[in-house]
Amino acid sequence: MIKLIALDADDTLWHNEHMFLETRDRFRELLSEYHSDDWVDERLNSTELRNLKHFGYGIKSFVLSMIETAVELTEGRIRGNQVMEIVGFAKDMSNSPVRLLDHVEDTVRQLASRHQLVVITKGDLFDQESKLARSGLGDYFSGFEVVTEKNCATYESVVERTCGDPSTFLMIGNSIKSDVIPVVEMGGNAIHIPYHTMWEHETVSEDEANKYSFLTAASIAEVPTLVAELSLRN
Repeated sequence: MIKLIALDADDTLWHNEHMFLETRDRFRELLSEYHSDDWVDERLNSTELRNLKHFGYGIKSFVLSMIETAVELTEGRIRGNQVMEIVGFAKDMSNSPVRLLDHVEDTVRQLASRHQLVVITKGDLFDQESKLARSGLGDYFSGFEVVTEKNCATYESVVERTCGDPSTFLMIGNSIKSDVIPVVEMGGNAIHIPYHTMWEHETVSEDEANKYSFLTAASIAEVPTLVAELSLRN
């Protein structure tokens, strides 16, 4: 039987990636007097990846990477009011309404009536706690974990503190890299729910994904049926 179900937050429970894409558009426009859109994108992506070990994930990390990229690409000529625009981008993102994906509330309510639920997500603690509170979903979850990375060690720690047996643990999320592969590697179960956009640092090749056994749902509404099938299979 599945004893513990963990769900990712961003782009699994609520829309998130669109904010980063829209802010990237604003950032490219801000630096359009200095460089082409493609070059700004390339340098920002490189800076984000380099800064993950320093700042982790989330809006604050993103804005620091934008400021660093802007200073580098303008050779220090970026104006103070332009830096303040970038800070404003982050404030707009933080104040953006929480938009649940279709069928999320009904599905989470249904799952919570039969299973213990937790959230396991990456990002900034303050931002993620704020989004959970504003989502109206908080009462359905017995735990909320904001982690630095989603790897085998992270999931093993959760299992050790909760259900005890990886085979009774299920992770649901939109990232094969973070929500599926490490869970399957530690002996757990995973359901992948693709989202229409994906941060390039979270993508894996089809060949890599095919090495692992997991379930896929077109929508979170399909999850209760898959969980029931999985419990019978186990």
